[in-house]
Amino acid sequence: MANKIITLKELAQRLNFSVSTVSRALHNHPSIGLRTTAQVQKLAKELNYEPNQSALLFKQQKTNTIGVILPNLGEEFFSNAINGIEDVAKQNNYSVLIGQSHDDVESEKQIVTAMKNQRVDGLIISISKHTKNYDHLTAVENYNIPIVFFDRVPDLPEVNKVSSDISAGTREAVEFLIKNGHKRIGVINGPEEMKSCMERKQAYMDALQKKKIKIDLALIETTDLTAEKTFEAMKSLLSLKYPPTAILTINDYVALDATQYARKAKLKINKDICFVSYANLPISNYLEFPPLASVEQFPYEQAKKATEILFDLFKKQKKQETNPTFKNIIIEGQLVVHKK
Repeated sequence: MANKIITLKELAQRLNFSVSTVSRALHNHPSIGLRTTAQVQKLAKELNYEPNQSALLFKQQKTNTIGVILPNLGEEFFSNAINGIEDVAKQNNYSVLIGQSHDDVESEKQIVTAMKNQRVDGLIISISKHTKNYDHLTAVENYNIPIVFFDRVPDLPEVNKVSSDISAGTREAVEFLIKNGHKRIGVINGPEEMKSCMERKQAYMDALQKKKIKIDLALIETTDLTAEKTFEAMKSLLSLKYPPTAILTINDYVALDATQYARKAKLKINKDICFVSYANLPISNYLEFPPLASVEQFPYEQAKKATEILFDLFKKQKKQETNPTFKNIIIEGQLVVHKK
């Protein structure tokens, strides 16, 4: 049977001292005499007394815990991001509390409230694809809980955020396809309210204009990231009088769904039609028909940097620094061409 955990109150009772006296003696408080301090610390050592960390953290108004809210841990992109967050947290002796919004705004709000009630010291968030109003997020900072956003970030100036350069990656992807002989390039973009999707669409059109290729808006479709909506987008694109010979998809998962649809339509992948996507998931290396190329967005590095910014904010809180400056870190993407 395990030994009983000794409490501060029991130490005080054994020594016939007050709890406050014992507490001060354990912390070498100058108001307590040396003899009393020695007595308390000797008995504490003999009984293997350990301070109640929860009580100490409550007193310090810290829990040494950061909250992380992500759309879906089932996506390898966000699993890699968690590794980056946990690595930095571990170095700083912090625990990580994780919640998934599953791209539902109400779930995101509930998790934010739960994290606030759990008294996390700070939050790292990748917002849901449907989040348009950020009041439930910015309000958290009124409780002295700083937030750093990454990957899916709000279009707000006075927040700390880390993201990938979607525009540069998109231009590089379109230029790669043009270089490989494609002029009818389609797009299966994500929900229009997502900042990254707006950037992707604009960069796609800019790249075509730069190469003097006429923009055909019929070549631009959207998906809510489900297979069903991606299939609908593919059906629309392939039904055009002049269908695309290449398609740029919002991520590798959408590319996989689009590829599945194309194969059922009896199209030869990378001959009749090809795909370029985003995220560069390792699983692509094991596929029979991976995207021709994928824009690496470095989820580990994004999340790691966001966590480092959060710990910098903790230090500023401790120093009671005012007039905050907000960081908007953009990590350059890299087009990775897969071997055929």
